[in-house]
Amino acid sequence: QVQLQESGPGLVKPSQTLSLTCTVSGGSITTNYYYWSWIRQPPGKGLEWMGVIVYSGITHYSPSLKSRTSISRDNAKNTLYLQMNSLKPEDTAIYYCAADRASCSGSGCSYDYWGQGTQVTVSS
Repeated sequence: QVQLQESGPGLVKPSQTLSLTCTVSGGSITTNYYYWSWIRQPPGKGLEWMGVIVYSGITHYSPSLKSRTSISRDNAKNTLYLQMNSLKPEDTAIYYCAADRASCSGSGCSYDYWGQGTQVTVSS
């Protein structure tokens, strides 16, 4: 059973850079056809897909966040990373990492595995 665990700073000041980690256990992040997405949910709003790193290492991003977002991974540590710069108060959200076994990413997927999420608050 694949398990995902997000971690991050909790509170970030506006204009700073957010760095989040998603530690994966129970399966390899390089397993064929697995797509690993970052998704967030602002308070009172729906889920927003941010981007994905696929099993081969290729990344894709939401057009609205592409200029500020970077997803990477460390295969040896079986860990995924999210960086987002120039943070704004509207980036306040619960941030999730999620995995799809069938090469799906975006808002229309039924993700197979989810982390529990990590709260990020952007405030001075």
